Amino acid sequence: MPDYAKLAQAAVRAVADAAIVCREVQQNLDRVRAITKDDRSPVTVADFASQAIVGRLLHEQLGRETLLVAEENSEFLRDEEHESHLEATLAAVRAVWDDCDEEQLLDAIDIGAGDTHHAGFWTLDPIDGTKGFLRNQQYAIALAYIDHNQPVVGVMGCPNLPRDFSEPLDTPDKRGSMYVAIKNDGVAEYPCDDPGAHATEIKRLPHDQREPVSVCASVEKAHSNVTDTDRILEVLRREGVEVGEPTRLDSQAKYAVVARGQADAYLRMPTKRGYVERIWDHAAGSLVASEAGCYVTDITGHALDFSHGRGLEKNRGVICAPPKLHGRIIAAIEELGLAQA
Repeated sequence: MPDYAKLAQAAVRAVADAAIVCREVQQNLDRVRAITKDDRSPVTVADFASQAIVGRLLHEQLGRETLLVAEENSEFLRDEEHESHLEATLAAVRAVWDDCDEEQLLDAIDIGAGDTHHAGFWTLDPIDGTKGFLRNQQYAIALAYIDHNQPVVGVMGCPNLPRDFSEPLDTPDKRGSMYVAIKNDGVAEYPCDDPGAHATEIKRLPHDQREPVSVCASVEKAHSNVTDTDRILEVLRREGVEVGEPTRLDSQAKYAVVARGQADAYLRMPTKRGYVERIWDHAAGSLVASEAGCYVTDITGHALDFSHGRGLEKNRGVICAPPKLHGRIIAAIEELGLAQA
Protein backbone atom coordinates (compact mmCIF):
# COMPACT_ATOMS: atom_id res chain seq x y z
CA MET A 1 0.00 0.00 0.00
CA PRO A 2 1.43 3.41 -0.91
CA ASP A 3 2.45 5.81 1.84
CA TYR A 4 -0.33 8.39 1.36
CA ALA A 5 1.30 10.91 3.70
CA LYS A 6 4.50 10.80 1.63
CA LEU A 7 2.50 11.20 -1.57
CA ALA A 8 0.63 14.17 -0.10
CA GLN A 9 3.90 15.83 0.93
CA ALA A 10 5.25 15.52 -2.62
CA ALA A 11 2.00 16.81 -4.10
CA VAL A 12 1.96 19.84 -1.79
CA ARG A 13 5.42 20.90 -2.90
CA ALA A 14 4.54 20.39 -6.57
CA VAL A 15 1.29 22.37 -6.37
CA ALA A 16 2.90 25.14 -4.31
CA ASP A 17 5.62 25.63 -6.94
CA ALA A 18 3.06 25.47 -9.75
CA ALA A 19 1.07 28.18 -7.94
CA ILE A 20 4.13 30.46 -7.94
CA VAL A 21 4.48 29.99 -11.70
CA CYS A 22 0.77 30.60 -12.33
CA ARG A 23 0.84 33.77 -10.24
CA GLU A 24 3.82 34.95 -12.30
CA VAL A 25 1.83 34.52 -15.51
CA GLN A 26 -1.40 35.98 -14.13
CA GLN A 27 0.36 39.07 -12.83
CA ASN A 28 1.75 39.68 -16.33
CA LEU A 29 -1.28 38.94 -18.52
CA ASP A 30 -0.81 41.89 -20.85
CA ARG A 31 2.91 41.26 -21.30
CA VAL A 32 2.30 37.61 -22.22
CA ARG A 33 -0.46 38.61 -24.64
CA ALA A 34 1.90 41.11 -26.26
CA ILE A 35 4.63 38.49 -26.69
CA THR A 36 2.35 35.86 -28.22
CA LYS A 37 -0.19 38.07 -30.04
CA ASP A 38 -2.93 35.87 -28.60
CA ASP A 39 -5.60 36.97 -26.09
CA ARG A 40 -5.94 33.48 -24.58
CA SER A 41 -2.21 32.82 -24.49
CA PRO A 42 -1.68 33.53 -20.77
CA VAL A 43 -3.79 30.54 -19.75
CA THR A 44 -2.09 28.40 -22.41
CA VAL A 45 1.31 29.39 -21.06
CA ALA A 46 0.22 28.81 -17.45
CA ASP A 47 -1.25 25.38 -18.31
CA PHE A 48 2.01 24.19 -19.84
CA ALA A 49 4.20 25.76 -17.14
CA SER A 50 2.11 24.36 -14.29
CA GLN A 51 2.10 20.85 -15.77
CA ALA A 52 5.87 20.93 -16.35
CA ILE A 53 6.55 21.96 -12.76
CA VAL A 54 4.24 19.31 -11.28
CA GLY A 55 5.56 16.53 -13.52
CA ARG A 56 9.19 17.36 -12.80
CA LEU A 57 8.73 17.55 -9.03
CA LEU A 58 6.74 14.30 -8.84
CA HIS A 59 9.53 12.52 -10.71
CA GLU A 60 12.20 14.10 -8.53
CA GLN A 61 10.49 13.25 -5.26
CA LEU A 62 8.77 9.94 -6.03
CA GLY A 63 10.86 8.42 -8.82
CA ARG A 64 10.79 8.40 -12.60
CA GLU A 65 8.35 5.48 -12.66
CA THR A 66 5.67 7.82 -11.24
CA LEU A 67 2.69 8.03 -13.60
CA LEU A 68 0.91 11.30 -14.32
CA VAL A 69 -2.28 11.64 -16.39
CA ALA A 70 -2.80 15.28 -17.35
CA GLU A 71 -4.51 17.49 -19.92
CA GLU A 72 -1.57 18.78 -21.94
CA ASN A 73 1.25 17.51 -24.16
CA SER A 74 4.17 19.35 -25.74
CA GLU A 75 3.08 19.05 -29.39
CA PHE A 76 1.75 22.62 -29.52
CA LEU A 77 4.97 24.10 -28.12
CA ARG A 78 7.18 22.00 -30.42
CA ASP A 79 5.55 23.64 -33.46
CA GLU A 80 7.76 26.46 -34.78
CA GLU A 81 4.66 28.61 -35.31
CA HIS A 82 4.26 28.74 -31.52
CA GLU A 83 7.82 29.68 -30.66
CA SER A 84 6.61 32.77 -28.78
CA HIS A 85 4.41 30.58 -26.56
CA LEU A 86 7.39 28.34 -25.87
CA GLU A 87 9.52 31.31 -24.89
CA ALA A 88 6.83 32.69 -22.59
CA THR A 89 6.31 29.27 -20.97
CA LEU A 90 10.04 28.86 -20.40
CA ALA A 91 10.21 32.32 -18.80
CA ALA A 92 7.33 31.43 -16.47
CA VAL A 93 8.85 28.09 -15.43
CA ARG A 94 12.13 29.76 -14.56
CA ALA A 95 10.38 31.53 -11.68
CA VAL A 96 11.05 28.30 -9.73
CA TRP A 97 13.25 26.22 -12.07
CA ASP A 98 15.88 28.78 -12.99
CA ASP A 99 18.17 26.61 -15.15
CA CYS A 100 15.41 24.96 -17.19
CA ASP A 101 16.06 24.77 -20.94
CA GLU A 102 13.62 24.15 -23.79
CA GLU A 103 14.09 20.38 -24.05
CA GLN A 104 13.82 19.92 -20.29
CA LEU A 105 10.60 21.94 -20.33
CA LEU A 106 9.05 19.95 -23.18
CA ASP A 107 10.07 16.62 -21.64
CA ALA A 108 8.62 17.68 -18.28
CA ILE A 109 5.28 18.55 -19.90
CA ASP A 110 5.17 15.11 -21.51
CA ILE A 111 5.49 13.38 -18.15
CA GLY A 112 1.74 13.99 -18.11
CA ALA A 113 1.20 11.51 -20.96
CA GLY A 114 0.73 8.57 -18.61
CA ASP A 115 -2.25 6.25 -18.86
CA THR A 116 -4.84 5.08 -16.39
CA HIS A 117 -4.33 1.30 -16.79
CA HIS A 118 -2.47 0.96 -13.52
CA ALA A 119 -3.30 0.35 -9.88
CA GLY A 120 -2.02 3.81 -8.98
CA PHE A 121 -1.43 7.06 -10.87
CA TRP A 122 -1.64 10.83 -10.50
CA THR A 123 -4.09 13.01 -12.39
CA LEU A 124 -3.67 16.75 -12.84
CA ASP A 125 -5.62 19.73 -14.06
CA PRO A 126 -2.80 22.29 -14.31
CA ILE A 127 -5.22 25.23 -14.62
CA ASP A 128 -8.85 24.53 -13.80
CA GLY A 129 -10.99 27.58 -14.50
CA THR A 130 -9.53 29.16 -17.62
CA LYS A 131 -12.04 32.01 -17.74
CA GLY A 132 -11.41 32.82 -14.09
CA PHE A 133 -7.68 32.83 -14.71
CA LEU A 134 -8.02 35.24 -17.62
CA ARG A 135 -10.25 37.54 -15.56
CA ASN A 136 -7.58 37.54 -12.82
CA GLN A 137 -10.07 35.81 -10.52
CA GLN A 138 -10.48 32.22 -9.29
CA TYR A 139 -8.80 29.13 -10.67
CA ALA A 140 -7.26 25.97 -9.20
CA ILE A 141 -4.31 23.65 -9.65
CA ALA A 142 -5.82 20.25 -8.90
CA LEU A 143 -3.65 17.18 -8.32
CA ALA A 144 -4.89 13.80 -7.08
CA TYR A 145 -3.54 10.30 -6.64
CA ILE A 146 -5.86 7.51 -7.79
CA ASP A 147 -5.33 4.16 -6.05
CA HIS A 148 -7.37 1.20 -7.29
CA ASN A 149 -9.90 3.51 -8.95
CA GLN A 150 -10.39 5.86 -6.00
CA PRO A 151 -8.90 9.28 -5.25
CA VAL A 152 -6.93 8.81 -2.03
CA VAL A 153 -4.75 11.95 -1.99
CA GLY A 154 -5.97 15.32 -3.22
CA VAL A 155 -4.11 18.62 -3.23
CA MET A 156 -5.84 21.68 -4.60
CA GLY A 157 -4.04 25.00 -4.84
CA CYS A 158 -6.31 28.05 -5.17
CA PRO A 159 -3.82 30.95 -5.47
CA ASN A 160 -6.50 33.68 -5.48
CA LEU A 161 -8.99 32.23 -2.99
CA PRO A 162 -9.15 34.10 0.34
CA ARG A 163 -9.51 32.04 3.51
CA ASP A 164 -11.48 34.89 5.10
CA PHE A 165 -15.13 34.53 4.04
CA SER A 166 -15.65 38.29 4.27
CA GLU A 167 -13.16 38.94 1.47
CA PRO A 168 -14.52 39.21 -2.12
CA LEU A 169 -14.17 36.25 -4.48
CA ASP A 170 -13.77 38.44 -7.56
CA THR A 171 -10.51 39.98 -6.34
CA PRO A 172 -7.29 37.93 -6.14
CA ASP A 173 -6.16 37.25 -2.59
CA LYS A 174 -2.52 37.97 -1.76
CA ARG A 175 -1.92 34.56 -0.18
CA GLY A 176 -4.55 32.20 -1.51
CA SER A 177 -5.63 28.85 -0.11
CA MET A 178 -4.46 25.26 -0.40
CA TYR A 179 -6.41 22.12 0.52
CA VAL A 180 -4.78 18.80 1.32
CA ALA A 181 -6.99 15.72 1.70
CA ILE A 182 -6.06 12.10 2.45
CA LYS A 183 -8.76 9.45 2.30
CA ASN A 184 -10.11 8.62 5.77
CA ASP A 185 -7.75 11.17 7.32
CA GLY A 186 -9.59 14.45 6.75
CA VAL A 187 -8.70 17.66 4.96
CA ALA A 188 -6.56 20.62 5.99
CA GLU A 189 -6.40 24.21 4.75
CA TYR A 190 -3.14 26.15 4.40
CA PRO A 191 -2.13 29.48 2.91
CA CYS A 192 -1.22 28.70 -0.71
CA ASP A 193 2.00 30.71 -0.46
CA ASP A 194 3.11 28.89 2.72
CA PRO A 195 1.85 25.29 2.90
CA GLY A 196 4.26 24.69 5.79
CA ALA A 197 2.23 27.02 8.00
CA HIS A 198 -0.10 25.82 10.74
CA ALA A 199 -3.01 23.95 9.20
CA THR A 200 -6.70 24.54 9.80
CA GLU A 201 -8.80 21.38 9.85
CA ILE A 202 -11.83 21.68 7.56
CA LYS A 203 -15.02 20.07 8.80
CA ARG A 204 -18.32 20.75 7.08
CA LEU A 205 -21.15 21.41 9.52
CA PRO A 206 -24.75 20.50 8.59
CA HIS A 207 -26.62 23.29 6.86
CA ASP A 208 -28.38 25.52 9.38
CA GLN A 209 -32.02 25.35 8.31
CA ARG A 210 -32.57 28.87 9.66
CA GLU A 211 -30.18 30.19 7.02
CA PRO A 212 -30.77 30.48 3.25
CA VAL A 213 -29.19 27.83 1.04
CA SER A 214 -26.40 29.24 -1.10
CA VAL A 215 -25.53 27.33 -4.25
CA CYS A 216 -21.95 27.60 -5.45
CA ALA A 217 -22.17 28.45 -9.15
CA SER A 218 -19.76 29.17 -11.97
CA VAL A 219 -19.25 32.68 -13.26
CA GLU A 220 -19.08 30.92 -16.64
CA LYS A 221 -22.68 29.73 -16.98
CA ALA A 222 -21.95 27.28 -19.81
CA HIS A 223 -20.38 24.87 -17.31
CA SER A 224 -23.72 23.72 -15.92
CA ASN A 225 -27.37 23.62 -16.96
CA VAL A 226 -28.60 26.72 -15.16
CA THR A 227 -32.25 26.11 -16.09
CA ASP A 228 -32.21 22.69 -14.41
CA THR A 229 -30.49 24.15 -11.36
CA ASP A 230 -33.20 26.80 -11.08
CA ARG A 231 -35.91 24.13 -11.31
CA ILE A 232 -34.27 22.14 -8.50
CA LEU A 233 -34.08 25.22 -6.31
CA GLU A 234 -37.74 25.98 -7.01
CA VAL A 235 -38.66 22.50 -5.70
CA LEU A 236 -36.68 23.25 -2.53
CA ARG A 237 -38.50 26.58 -2.16
CA ARG A 238 -41.87 24.80 -2.39
CA GLU A 239 -40.70 22.56 0.44
CA GLY A 240 -40.01 25.62 2.59
CA VAL A 241 -36.26 25.94 1.99
CA GLU A 242 -35.12 29.54 1.69
CA VAL A 243 -32.71 29.96 -1.23
CA GLY A 244 -30.21 32.79 -1.11
CA GLU A 245 -27.96 34.40 -3.69
CA PRO A 246 -25.49 32.05 -5.40
CA THR A 247 -21.80 32.14 -4.54
CA ARG A 248 -20.14 32.66 -7.91
CA LEU A 249 -16.63 31.57 -8.80
CA ASP A 250 -14.98 29.45 -11.46
CA SER A 251 -13.02 26.23 -11.14
CA GLN A 252 -12.81 23.20 -8.90
CA ALA A 253 -12.34 25.65 -6.03
CA LYS A 254 -16.14 25.37 -5.70
CA TYR A 255 -15.62 22.05 -3.93
CA ALA A 256 -13.46 23.79 -1.31
CA VAL A 257 -15.95 26.62 -0.86
CA VAL A 258 -18.71 24.08 -0.11
CA ALA A 259 -16.40 21.95 2.05
CA ARG A 260 -15.52 24.88 4.30
CA GLY A 261 -19.10 26.13 4.58
CA GLN A 262 -18.94 29.32 2.54
CA ALA A 263 -21.61 27.88 0.23
CA ASP A 264 -24.00 24.98 0.78
CA ALA A 265 -24.08 23.07 -2.49
CA TYR A 266 -22.35 22.68 -5.84
CA LEU A 267 -24.58 21.48 -8.68
CA ARG A 268 -22.99 20.61 -12.00
CA MET A 269 -25.94 19.62 -14.14
CA PRO A 270 -25.27 18.07 -17.56
CA THR A 271 -25.35 20.63 -20.35
CA LYS A 272 -25.87 18.13 -23.19
CA ARG A 273 -26.60 14.48 -23.73
CA GLY A 274 -23.50 12.30 -23.81
CA TYR A 275 -21.17 14.80 -22.15
CA VAL A 276 -18.51 13.04 -20.07
CA GLU A 277 -16.72 14.76 -17.20
CA ARG A 278 -12.92 14.31 -17.05
CA ILE A 279 -11.30 12.72 -14.01
CA TRP A 280 -8.88 15.62 -13.43
CA ASP A 281 -11.82 18.03 -13.14
CA HIS A 282 -13.16 16.24 -10.05
CA ALA A 283 -10.64 13.89 -8.42
CA ALA A 284 -8.94 16.36 -6.07
CA GLY A 285 -11.98 18.54 -5.38
CA SER A 286 -14.35 15.67 -4.69
CA LEU A 287 -11.92 14.18 -2.16
CA VAL A 288 -11.51 17.54 -0.43
CA ALA A 289 -15.29 17.88 -0.10
CA SER A 290 -15.98 14.29 0.96
CA GLU A 291 -13.21 14.29 3.56
CA ALA A 292 -14.72 17.46 5.01
CA GLY A 293 -18.03 15.63 5.44
CA CYS A 294 -19.95 16.41 2.25
CA TYR A 295 -21.61 13.88 -0.01
CA VAL A 296 -20.33 13.92 -3.59
CA THR A 297 -22.25 11.92 -6.21
CA ASP A 298 -23.59 12.24 -9.72
CA ILE A 299 -27.17 13.44 -10.28
CA THR A 300 -28.54 9.91 -9.80
CA GLY A 301 -26.94 9.62 -6.36
CA HIS A 302 -24.21 7.22 -7.48
CA ALA A 303 -20.62 7.67 -6.36
CA LEU A 304 -18.18 9.11 -8.90
CA ASP A 305 -16.56 6.17 -10.70
CA PHE A 306 -12.90 6.68 -11.58
CA SER A 307 -12.43 3.20 -13.09
CA HIS A 308 -13.10 4.05 -16.75
CA GLY A 309 -9.97 5.80 -17.95
CA ARG A 310 -9.81 9.56 -18.40
CA GLY A 311 -13.56 10.10 -18.23
CA LEU A 312 -16.30 9.59 -15.64
CA GLU A 313 -18.07 7.47 -18.22
CA LYS A 314 -20.63 5.98 -15.84
CA ASN A 315 -21.67 9.25 -14.24
CA ARG A 316 -23.84 12.21 -15.22
CA GLY A 317 -23.23 15.56 -13.58
CA VAL A 318 -22.09 16.18 -10.01
CA ILE A 319 -23.88 17.09 -6.77
CA CYS A 320 -21.85 18.14 -3.73
CA ALA A 321 -23.54 19.14 -0.46
CA PRO A 322 -23.80 18.25 3.23
CA PRO A 323 -25.66 14.92 3.68
CA LYS A 324 -29.22 16.09 4.48
CA LEU A 325 -29.25 18.85 1.86
CA HIS A 326 -27.68 16.46 -0.67
CA GLY A 327 -30.57 14.06 -0.12
CA ARG A 328 -33.13 16.81 -0.71
CA ILE A 329 -31.40 17.85 -3.94
CA ILE A 330 -31.32 14.27 -5.23
CA ALA A 331 -35.02 13.90 -4.36
CA ALA A 332 -35.79 17.11 -6.30
CA ILE A 333 -33.86 15.78 -9.30
CA GLU A 334 -35.89 12.56 -9.16
CA GLU A 335 -39.18 14.48 -8.82
CA LEU A 336 -38.33 16.55 -11.91
CA GLY A 337 -37.20 13.49 -13.89
CA LEU A 338 -33.82 15.11 -14.63
CA ALA A 339 -31.81 11.95 -13.99
CA GLN A 340 -33.60 10.23 -16.87
CA ALA A 341 -33.17 13.10 -19.34
